[in-house]
Amino acid sequence: MQIGELARRTGASRRSIRYYEQQGLLEAQRTGRGWRAYDERAVHRVLNVRELINAGLRMEDIRQVAPCLDMKTADFLACQDSPDEVLAMYEDRLAVVEAKAAELARYRAELVERIATLRAGRPDGDFGETLRQAEAGSTA
Repeated sequence: MQIGELARRTGASRRSIRYYEQQGLLEAQRTGRGWRAYDERAVHRVLNVRELINAGLRMEDIRQVAPCLDMKTADFLACQDSPDEVLAMYEDRLAVVEAKAAELARYRAELVERIATLRAGRPDGDFGETLRQAEAGSTA
């Protein structure tokens, strides 16, 4: 299949597909006219790469699971290729995500406090209502 069909079947843009190829995660054969041609495994590979990117992994992380990328997406998580290294990679990325989430929570708390302080000084401000809205926003 050509790049357009691969893009259509996976939801990835042509640009993303070319990027995956540049990163060594995808291979294309070249036709006599120089066009990229992909086999059926490329569909699973692109879908898996997209899933991993959506989970917050970086290209260098994804390269660690490259031997498993050709698997059907449903079977991908069961891939047993170097499970200890893959588990460590996932745990490392989770730690990064959790640190970012904690940082965002601190930013949010600071902003809520500043908003509450500013609204409390306004004659039409209802401090209690401001705090209730802030708390409702943190649970959403």
